[in-house]
Amino acid sequence: MTGQLAHSIADTILYGFDRHYLRFTKITKAAKQRFEQADWEGDSEARRARIHFYDKRVKETIEYLKTNFEIEQHDKNLWQQVKLQYMGLLYEHMQPELAESFYNSVFCQLFDRSYYDNKHIFVRPGLSTDVIDMHTPVYESYYPSEDTTAQLFKDILDGFELSLPWQDQARDVQLLAAHFNPFMSERAVYGDSYQIHIVNSVFFRNKAAYLIGRFVSDAQTTGFVIPILQNKRGKVFVDALLTDQDTLNIIFSFTRAYFMVSTQTPAALVSFLHSILPSKTMADLYTCIGFQKQGKTLFYRDFLQHLSHSSDEFVLAPGIEGMVMSVFTLPSFPYVFKVIKDKFAPPKDVTREQVKAQYQFVKNHDRIGRMADTLEFSHVAFPIERISSELLARLKEVIASSMSFENDQLIIRHLYIERRMVPLNIYADTVGPEALEHAIDDYGKAIKDMIASNIFPGDMLLKNFGVTRQKRVVFYDYDEIVPLDQIRVRRIPPARTPEQEMATEPWYRVEKNDFFPEQFEHFVISHPQIREYFLKHHADLLDPAYWQSVLERINSDQRADIFPYSQQNRFINKTAGQTAASKSA
Repeated sequence: MTGQLAHSIADTILYGFDRHYLRFTKITKAAKQRFEQADWEGDSEARRARIHFYDKRVKETIEYLKTNFEIEQHDKNLWQQVKLQYMGLLYEHMQPELAESFYNSVFCQLFDRSYYDNKHIFVRPGLSTDVIDMHTPVYESYYPSEDTTAQLFKDILDGFELSLPWQDQARDVQLLAAHFNPFMSERAVYGDSYQIHIVNSVFFRNKAAYLIGRFVSDAQTTGFVIPILQNKRGKVFVDALLTDQDTLNIIFSFTRAYFMVSTQTPAALVSFLHSILPSKTMADLYTCIGFQKQGKTLFYRDFLQHLSHSSDEFVLAPGIEGMVMSVFTLPSFPYVFKVIKDKFAPPKDVTREQVKAQYQFVKNHDRIGRMADTLEFSHVAFPIERISSELLARLKEVIASSMSFENDQLIIRHLYIERRMVPLNIYADTVGPEALEHAIDDYGKAIKDMIASNIFPGDMLLKNFGVTRQKRVVFYDYDEIVPLDQIRVRRIPPARTPEQEMATEPWYRVEKNDFFPEQFEHFVISHPQIREYFLKHHADLLDPAYWQSVLERINSDQRADIFPYSQQNRFINKTAGQTAASKSA
């Protein structure tokens, strides 16, 4: 009887996952149609909706289990059999690793964390996914020679069958070949072992479609990306051939919205991506193609593995402590752990729920390469012996309601985990003039990118921005962000008397959502060297007219073109012929 019940429960959970994946795949496949119809608002809605599919299916599955199997108390023997039965059901499943994570989510919401061990959930993976695409490969192979490069790229472009006409495919093919041959001549000699592999699904995000590939010669593998855009006349064109490793890492960055890419074998697709993005973890790559729950699973496994192979202590994160979050890190692990404080010092007037809503707002929004993604966890255990005395004392002081102790572990009930970056204010104090100018220029670009996507950062002090490994400036303090179209941009009215101008308090009325760009210069960039670089590159950010022009574009539904690669990489900026040909784009 127990065996039959275990099988029924396992089958129910897998049905819940399959139902989730069916809906996930349907909305993802529709990205191609949305791109062809230039339905950018529909793309945003679909991206936001897809993020919540998983939690909804988990909740539905739990409700069904409780209703039909009267699950109340944990039965150790039963649930160990359920897991074994579930593993058997996954033997020839095409997404077994995702199905295991779905099982974990269901179990962990049903029962207390004291049962979170490998006997009951998949702390370790149960099945290998190494050759899961053996019968249906995720990529196509091409065998080029130096004389056939143009034809090869024509075959590649033709293979994706977008319903839109090409603006000038012959031109694009020649541009791809012209940039491909010199690049590869520096790396390999054409020969029988030389191949090009192209992922057989298009990656869609925002207003672009991306073809993902790799060059393979003997033991050398080099990735590349071909972005395809659409002009105002509904015709498509190749925008660039991207091969620089830093550029590829930025395209797949944790600061960007998740791709829409359809696949029946996510493990095989992620394996391909890892071959061209070796600095990214498997957790990063699952997350960037929309499987953020699998990303969380793999991240936590990596975290546990790292803890067992390291001995350093958790410490307070470097930088100025914020009013809302307490932040700590493990120096040998490239992440920070952020916990909402019990109380916020004035002038902060937000609540804990509002802060959580802000983080969800950022996850739902297009992060446009300027806002860090976060992993949200509940009931995370940290070994007390690995926590520095200074950190433990501070946590007891500011997050007491969010923590508890069990045996030799500190349990934090709710936290966010982000990639660790160097706070911009610390970075500015430690680098030379050239690096500082680049950082301040990118700081201004980050603000411009965010407001162009209808995000007002709120507190724009340097301490709320970080510098990534690629030297990009990224915002990570979300408790004051609001849509830009909810902000009233104002010019400071002239003082009517000298006494008003010299007063410590403003002589004009200030409402909650008022913003005065002219104050930027005095409160944010007061350091002389930083001020010089900022005014050199971004003096327009001090002008209310600039902000008003951005608001006008937002209010007229003009979606900004924000590229995840340098303008210098675009074909339009590399050749005079392309410039003339693409003015209609």
